[in-house]
Parts: sequence; C-alpha cells; structure tokens
Amino acid sequence: MQGCATRGASIFWTLHEPAVERARELVNHGDLSEAEALLASADRSSEGELHQACREGREIIRRIRLDYSLSPEDLLERVRTTLPEVTAADLERWRRAGQAQHRMLDGRLWYWGREPSNIWKLCDEAKRRQAVAEGRKPDEPASRPAGEQALFDHVQQVVNAARRTGQAEVEPVRHRIRYKLTVAANRPGAKPGSRVRCWLPFPQEYRQQRDVRLIEASPPGYVVAPNAVDAGPLGGAPQRTACFEHVLSDPGLPVTFSAAYEYVSFAYCPRLDDGKAGPHARGDLSLYLQERRPHIVFTPELRSAVEQIVAGEANPLARARRIFHWFDRNIRYAYEEEYSTIPGLAEKTFRLRRGDCGAQGMLFITLCRLAGVPARWQSGWATFPGKWNMHDWAEVHVEPWGWLPVDVSYGLQRSDDPEVREFYFGHLDAYRLIVNLDYGCELHPPKHDLRSEPVDFQRGEVEIDGRNLYFDEWEYDCGISIVGRSERAN
Repeated sequence: MQGCATRGASIFWTLHEPAVERARELVNHGDLSEAEALLASADRSSEGELHQACREGREIIRRIRLDYSLSPEDLLERVRTTLPEVTAADLERWRRAGQAQHRMLDGRLWYWGREPSNIWKLCDEAKRRQAVAEGRKPDEPASRPAGEQALFDHVQQVVNAARRTGQAEVEPVRHRIRYKLTVAANRPGAKPGSRVRCWLPFPQEYRQQRDVRLIEASPPGYVVAPNAVDAGPLGGAPQRTACFEHVLSDPGLPVTFSAAYEYVSFAYCPRLDDGKAGPHARGDLSLYLQERRPHIVFTPELRSAVEQIVAGEANPLARARRIFHWFDRNIRYAYEEEYSTIPGLAEKTFRLRRGDCGAQGMLFITLCRLAGVPARWQSGWATFPGKWNMHDWAEVHVEPWGWLPVDVSYGLQRSDDPEVREFYFGHLDAYRLIVNLDYGCELHPPKHDLRSEPVDFQRGEVEIDGRNLYFDEWEYDCGISIVGRSERAN
C-alpha cells in the first residue's frame, strides 16, 4: 500500500507541539496575523516536523485569505446583479443566520470568495426573492435543469436495463477526456533550468470503468501511475496520475501539460436484498473501520448520532441505508472551502449540517465505520453533459456484493419507483471518471511539498524545483466528450 494511511491534511493540523497547537487555535479564531508571527518565531530554531508544520501553517493562512476575499461591499454588489433591491441589512441578517459563508479575520468581516453561491442554496428568503425576480411564484419549485432531468432519465433507463437483463453493469458509455493544465509565466523563484513537475488525473481500471486508452500526452517522457490494486488494503496508485516534467528555458513563458484518453464506463446497478446481506467474508477490511485523523475522527457526538440512526438494526446493508436516509433529511448541500484549509471535514459537516460532495462523503464514511460497515472514498469527475464537474462519493463493503457505491450528495431521487428513488445507495450512473479509490495517498512519483489539495486529486498538482504551486498560479481545462454508447464487454 502506497501511503494510504497518510493524513490527507497538512501536518499543521495534526502536530502536537505547543507553538503549533496555539497557532491552530489562533487560526480557528481568525487571528491570522498573530498566528503568522507565532509560527515565524517558532520556526527560527526549528527543524524536522516542527519546521514543516510552521512553514505549512503559514501557507494555510495564505490560502484562507485567498478563500475569504470578499468585503461586505463586494458581496452586496454581487448579489445586486440578481436582486437589485437587496440591502446591507439583508446580507447581515443572512450572515447571522449562517446562510452566507464568512469569517472574521484579524477583526474584519470577510465573505467567502465564491459567494453568493451558498446564499442561493441556504437562504430561503433569498431564494423566494430570486423566484419573484425570475417571474416564478415564491412557493413554486424550480423545474429540474435540463442536464439534471437528462441524468434522472438515464437513471431510469439504467434501472430498467438491469431489471430486463439481470446484469449489474449496463448502459455503457465511451468517454474521451482532454485535460490541459497551464502554469503561468514568471513564477517566483523560477529560472532557466528550473524543473517543473505536473501530475494530471488519469482514470483507474476499476470494475465498471475499463478499456482505458491513452491517446496522446505532452510533453513526452511522462509516467503513468500503476492502476490501483483492490486486494484488501489498496495497492498500486489509489490516486492515479500521469506525471510530466519540463525544464524551463525561459521562465517568462507559460508551460502547458496535457493528456487525452478514452475509457468505457458502465452504470453499476446490482440487485440489492437485505435478506442476502451477511458478515464480512473476504480480505482484511479493518483499515476501512478505523479512524484516520484529522478527517475521520470518532467523536462522542458522532458515536451518539450513529447509535440513534441505526438503533435496533443489525443488518449491515440496512444500517448503511439508514445513514443514507439520515443524510437526505439532515445534511444540506453547500459549496465548500478548499479542503486544505479545513481542520476536519467530517466534524465540520456534522456540526454545520451542510457541505459539498466530498465533505458529505467524508461524514458518511465516518458514520458507516462507526456503525461497523467498512467504508472508503471514491472520486473523480461527474461527466454527464450539462453537469460536468469534479465530484466525490463513497463506497461501503457489504457481502455478498463487495464494494457498493453510495453518493449521498445526489441523495434520494424524486420518483415513485423505489429503485430509482434509492438509486444512489448502492448504484452508480455511467457518467463518471473514477480517478481515486482513496484520499490523501502518495502520488506517483511522490510529491514532497504540501499539495494544493492534500485530500482529493482531481485538478492536478504542480511544483517548480520542489516548491508547490497553488491554484492561484495555474489554470486547468477539462474537455469531456461522450463518444457514444459502447457494446458490453464480455
């Protein structure tokens, strides 16, 4: 196994050293300048893990400032593009209700840089006023967007095909992905002869995803990581990459890395039956029942919640399903900060009762493990036309089926057909790019500086002469084409 027991987080969030622990407290309270000064002072005579934590802590602080970049005046101007009559008092009321993502940093109020995205998701008053502005009745539900409706229709087709054929893998789709990452010119410290390394996402060969074929890649001399080996604990590369290296001749020019590949993805729709579910019978799954700090922590609050959710239920499939339904009732979808700036994903999602797909997935994994159901991370991209996006979900292990996909952020579907309604518990649509079978794993070849995304791997990673380049220093473009329906492979 290649590093799958790693933290998936900066050592700044986990090291037990007095100066670092105090700096974490300051960061969590928004006293960033004081935390920076403390870390700089502690770093003057530090070495080893303490030096690493101090250096990474200052980088985490920089990333938090990038995340929270909107003044109240900036946000008001943005919201007024949709609701011209909105006032500063409206924003303040929504903020106090927890419906606008914000932080007090060094005594000043800052809003998250992607607002008002979450206002439109979390604030019922804003949504009602938005409906009126769009000419809809305030209590009239918005119709499904075209892409969402088409995906729902696909799910119905998958369920029908599985019933008709008795097969678990149906409705295959051939994908073609073109992925490009461009590093901006004149990066600090770059010079002629500097080595730029770039890791791009690459598809796994995993169950319903197969026939992976690299079409082209640039620059030459790349290394494709080995496929993950799913035998008990994962082997190979659980976070699969294509790694490139380029030597700069002119630091004043941008550098581009690209890869194009095809693969076939089947919808996965096994027939589930609680009466057939049994105890674990294959491999050592203890890794998937454990804590993994800082993102999977068995707190007293989470233990108590699980005891209530699964009370009186011994069947592992039914226990996991109860947790899935609990999510649908209790956890709202909201866009999230960069994961590297979050001390613990599961704890935050449970406390706020909201989060994005990865935050929700991490909490679901944590609750399932507490309930005695092995669970793990899976992620990549959702590829349905009109709904393309980075996406995370989970898997639970239940005999006799083995690993079953669960997408809690897609949740229960609006349908009278129970198999369609609960489709995303134990099943998956065909429009996925699976890159990761775990989170926070060592890349291939290894990257030693703090990753831009220590948890997930979907956008890529870049470094110059061993120094990480964060997301503000490069941009990516993912072009996803549906080549067509594929014949089922034997």
